[in-house]
Amino acid sequence: MTLEELLALPPTVNVTTAARALGIGVHKAYNLIKDGTFPVQPLSLGGTVRVPTAALWRVLGVTPPRSDHA
Repeated sequence: MTLEELLALPPTVNVTTAARALGIGVHKAYNLIKDGTFPVQPLSLGGTVRVPTAALWRVLGVTPPRSDHA
């Protein structure tokens, strides 16, 4: 995933997208989540698991550009 793609992500992403950003397979990502060792704290919303993009950026060392809108 390119930096431009990372910065264009919505506030939360699915596990498939998070795995792609981290460079791991989706099955590995789900196993890490199940084991509690996924590098980002996922959000369990009913039967859906979402990953906060800001936390994903932090793990990857990505700093989003600052907006000058106040």
